[in-house]
Amino acid sequence: MTRLVTCVDVARAADRIRCSVRRTPVLGPVGGLWIKPENRQRTGSFKVRGALNAVAGLTGHVLAQSSGNHGRAVAYAAARQGLKATVVLPETAPALKVDAVRALGAEVLVVPPAEREFATAELLTRTGATLITSADFAVIAGHGTVGAEIVEDLPNAGTVLVPVCNGGLLAGVAVAVKAYSPGTRVVGVEPELAADAADSFRTGRLTRWPVSRTYRTIADGLRAPVLGELAWEHVKTLVDDVVTVDEESIVTAQAFLAARFGVVAEPSGAVATAAHLSGRAGPSGRVTVAVVSGGNVAAPPLGATRERVFVEHG
Repeated sequence: MTRLVTCVDVARAADRIRCSVRRTPVLGPVGGLWIKPENRQRTGSFKVRGALNAVAGLTGHVLAQSSGNHGRAVAYAAARQGLKATVVLPETAPALKVDAVRALGAEVLVVPPAEREFATAELLTRTGATLITSADFAVIAGHGTVGAEIVEDLPNAGTVLVPVCNGGLLAGVAVAVKAYSPGTRVVGVEPELAADAADSFRTGRLTRWPVSRTYRTIADGLRAPVLGELAWEHVKTLVDDVVTVDEESIVTAQAFLAARFGVVAEPSGAVATAAHLSGRAGPSGRVTVAVVSGGNVAAPPLGATRERVFVEHG
């Protein structure tokens, strides 16, 4: 039987990474919504939580494949620990993200999107490096600290909306939220153009989409063709729903976050907010929190001049 991450694992991860991550606040409510702005996290996304937890105690050489943010987080964690890092990125990755990984001292291999998995497997065989995927056990436990902080700051949360890529963030948040607040709904959100997780959730079978489909979305951080197998075990057990949003809704959510919260979100980071604004998140009337998973975007949306906080809770 597959061992799932527990709240004990999340608590241990929190202790391990506490001095290395930012304790992001819960902001709101604005327009009936609270947000968890992980765009303000080190490296610009939540990914550093899982990477730091996974790298802790390792030696030698670490390897990751990523659309950008996970690779940057692994490079950051490796640099802090004095490890060599190699990151495989798709040739469609924004230059901002590629440059950020290189700036942290990692070796970068850029390949066509469909060749990411093959290139990573070849490197793993050739180098003997330790592979850190975005949905490993330790990564999921680290990401669970996002959910634990939400419940601590907003114990009356009715729904937590979470962006979905490989599922590591959704799995970790679900572990923590369901442990500390069982009645709170946890809902995954992904683009309609990359809806493999929604398909998996609907059919009850892990479903892979071709990259020719998932790479149509502007949400470059959510183009993974399939959930990680361990993440899927958590999602099908703990998550209440997985919904999708269209491209226009994502852009609208970016503008809303900039105008109303003063938060700069990349498209991937705005999908949870998009689900709330478009009414795709399910029953209204409950306290709703959207995770803004990242802000690594080359230029802020129109109207965003600086990060500012209107209301801060916790």
